[in-house]
Amino acid sequence: MFVSPAFAQAAGAPSAGAAFAQFLPIILIFVIFYFLLIRPQQKRMKEHRAMLEALRRGDQIVTAGGIVGKVSKVQEDGMVEVDIADGVKVKVVKSTITSVLNKTEPAAS
Repeated sequence: MFVSPAFAQAAGAPSAGAAFAQFLPIILIFVIFYFLLIRPQQKRMKEHRAMLEALRRGDQIVTAGGIVGKVSKVQEDGMVEVDIADGVKVKVVKSTITSVLNKTEPAAS
């Protein structure tokens, strides 16, 4: 009842510059997340995929479970046969291999 006409009027639409200024912090946070989290993770995944593709017989590997062994057979279905002791062979899923300790040289032709 005692509202003055100046307060009762509707506020004007915000300008385009003001709307952009409101979204600028969100955009900056996304850019920072991309360069600090997303991009390095994609690079690490690409290197791991290349390591798995280059895996060959005779390589000494470490699995995610901590098993150290020598690759005796690389199968096409994503499995690798690994010698972990004399006469003991286990099948390991290729994606669980975390690192290659000793890389064998390819046979000269």
